[in-house]
Amino acid sequence: MSIQSTVARGDLRAYEESVRLATPELVERLRDLLGAKLVAYLGSVGETRAVRQWADAHDGRTPSTEVVNRLRMAYRIAALLREKDSAAVVQAWFQGMNPRLDDVAPARLLREAELDEVGPQILAAARAFAAGG
Repeated sequence: MSIQSTVARGDLRAYEESVRLATPELVERLRDLLGAKLVAYLGSVGETRAVRQWADAHDGRTPSTEVVNRLRMAYRIAALLREKDSAAVVQAWFQGMNPRLDDVAPARLLREAELDEVGPQILAAARAFAAGG
């Protein structure tokens, strides 16, 4: 089995999970993969307390639709990368300057740019990284 087909299967699985998860479970899994501080950064909030509240299904607090969409994309990417690497590597990938993204950190693009524009670029960079290139 080729590396490309393995990555494609992992990408499909990550996509399906990202759209099926309820927001609290999505936030909880993303927090487990990336840590509360990075999820708070991606969600444009200043405190990890908001992330805890989003993950608590009984709290009733949810992020905006725009933030949920960004978190879904972040989860899809993190889950894809986690199939090949440790959580520490995934966190470093999100935070590091990425040469495939004009030396901008994927987390920064996810937070600051239009998701429709940068989402496919970040996903392509993640696929390339997962494939070992």
